[in-house]
Formats: sequence, C-alpha cells, structure tokens
Amino acid sequence: MATIDDFVKKQKDGARFVITAQMLHLTAEAFDTLAQGWTDDGGPGFNVVGMPHRTVIDGEFFISRVTVIKTTSCASQPTGPS
Repeated sequence: MATIDDFVKKQKDGARFVITAQMLHLTAEAFDTLAQGWTDDGGPGFNVVGMPHRTVIDGEFFISRVTVIKTTSCASQPTGPS
C-alpha cells in the first residue's frame, strides 16, 4: 500500500499536487483527521494550499481531497560529496 511519503517523494520541490483519501486507501473520516492536521501544521514535506474539498456523508462534511505544494526538505537532499 502506498504511503504519503511515496507520493511526496515523486514530486519536484514547489510542485502542486492532489492527495485524496482514495489514494491512501483511507475512509473519508480517517482522511479528514489527517488533513485537518495538515491544514494547520503542514504535512511531511508539503503545505496545503487552497480550500480542501469536502464530501458529505450522513449529513457530516469530511475533507476528502487536498491540494498541496511540496516544500524543500533537507531530508530529501543528497548528502554525498559535492
């Protein structure tokens, strides 16, 4: 199963891309919990941009998709001799 890190690593620094509940094989409820933290504090190697997309399930709104931008991360930089 793909992890959030797998999707982020494939992107170039500064790239905008979408992360969905379906991509991570999560329910809308579980993804909503993760996405709320990302909108407040940023995610592992990215920041949420724009307004998250919400889905209504049994009368409740849950975040089901977010657009993010990859940030420059020291961890993703090569560390060999230059």
